[in-house]
Amino acid sequence: MSDPELSYCAREVRRFDNDRFLTALFAPVDRREDLFALYALNLEVAKTREVVSEPTLGLIRLQWWRDTMDKVFAGTPPKHEVAEPLARAVARHSLDRALFDRLIDAREADLEDEPPATLDCMANYAEVTAAPLTQLALQILDVRAEAAMQAGRHVGIAWALTGLLRAVPFHAQAHRTHLPMDLLRRHGVNQQKLYDLKPEPGVREVVRAVADRARVQLEEARRLRREVPKQATPALLPAALADLYLGALSRSDHDPLAPRVQMVHPFRQLKLAWAGMTGRW
Repeated sequence: MSDPELSYCAREVRRFDNDRFLTALFAPVDRREDLFALYALNLEVAKTREVVSEPTLGLIRLQWWRDTMDKVFAGTPPKHEVAEPLARAVARHSLDRALFDRLIDAREADLEDEPPATLDCMANYAEVTAAPLTQLALQILDVRAEAAMQAGRHVGIAWALTGLLRAVPFHAQAHRTHLPMDLLRRHGVNQQKLYDLKPEPGVREVVRAVADRARVQLEEARRLRREVPKQATPALLPAALADLYLGALSRSDHDPLAPRVQMVHPFRQLKLAWAGMTGRW
């Protein structure tokens, strides 16, 4: 059921990216709509693979968004529910065009349906699909210091890796996986069995390795915390949520199909409230 008090972008983010919707509520009121517009754009480009029937159509869709960003930055956006509020956000905060380009270009990888060759490749994918988004959110919050941008990069990678682990069943049902091929082979995981949602026990070791990489990224981000102003907190709150989801994975022996891993964490709001008040994301 839609909430008439919410903008189109806010409704879309609340429905399809509820975790980020909650983090945006910790931003100053005059920044929230700009964050919702940014996160709604991310939804638009991230769902490309799911809404097209063939790669060529996906490339066309992504090119449409590149062309639209030309108009957004020129101050002449097309009449579109996301492009128009995004243009206002870009104008208000002088957002970095290069970060938008990276965000859009990164989604071409989704059209190939090929698993990453290694864990490093998976982490690179996580970086290009999530770090620019976090860094743009920081810019909306008027935070541009190098330490904050680096913290945003690490948080983005950790959040994306965590999301990819939680999405293992979703991707498997579409006969896809974002788990590294070299680790799948090393631990004897048959892809077809994974797609049938009946993977060998070795998949837990693969998930454990990816989760460990996500935890390292969170540690790297938190080493910079003293250099990051508190006003950056709303953009970095996904780090606090990543802790919850990685904890659920750990308690489930890193089984990505475990019900506990797939459920919405019952303490999300409490965790966010504490992190938002203290700045300890």
